[in-house]
Amino acid sequence: MKTQVLLILAAIVLLFSTSPLIAQRSIRIGYIDMDYILENVPEYNQAAAELETKVQKWKVEIEAELKAVEQMRKDLNNERVLLTKELIEEREEDILFKEKEILEYQQKRFGPNGDLFLQKRRLVQPVQDQVFVAVQEIAENKRYDFIFDKSADLVMLYSADRYDISDQVLLRINRASKRKQVTERQEKKQVERAEERNLEQEKEISDREQQVLERQSEREQLLADRKAQRDSIR
Repeated sequence: MKTQVLLILAAIVLLFSTSPLIAQRSIRIGYIDMDYILENVPEYNQAAAELETKVQKWKVEIEAELKAVEQMRKDLNNERVLLTKELIEEREEDILFKEKEILEYQQKRFGPNGDLFLQKRRLVQPVQDQVFVAVQEIAENKRYDFIFDKSADLVMLYSADRYDISDQVLLRINRASKRKQVTERQEKKQVERAEERNLEQEKEISDREQQVLERQSEREQLLADRKAQRDSIR
């Protein structure tokens, strides 16, 4: 991969140096440091810390199971002289089965397609998408010809700081994050206002219903008084 990147760079330089039209202007090449960007995105760091907590929990579980297998093996060695051949074979099968279970669990959590790999990829993907959008905007606005990732397979024997646009990318990501937070706050306020309006409407309805009940009660009381008055006359 590194060799391919270097060959691509060599081809780019050759193209710009030999083409009369392109050679009329200088090549604008920038780079980003993805590791640096990730370290400075708060949402990524928080999610990474949560993932690390999970990883430590998985390691503790595996360590406990390994200790249990080791104890099973010690117990078997201590009791071997007292056991029949059939019991020894049965105990050995149990140990092998337990070891197989542990290995499968390790692969599930830490294997090439395990939980750690998949969750790391899901963790990085949103930031990578934001970086890609930001890089596209910066490249178009400032007319960069090429932008590379310093922390990837590209080997940079020397890189001048003035060509590092990592902070510009971070600035755009942070702006987008703030706009999203503002939008979420506005949506939350809209929901709260809607809930307040609903409560007010419910209160108005409740008050009207109460007034209707009171008027109905007054009419019923008036009718009862008139009936009682007529009955007394009779």
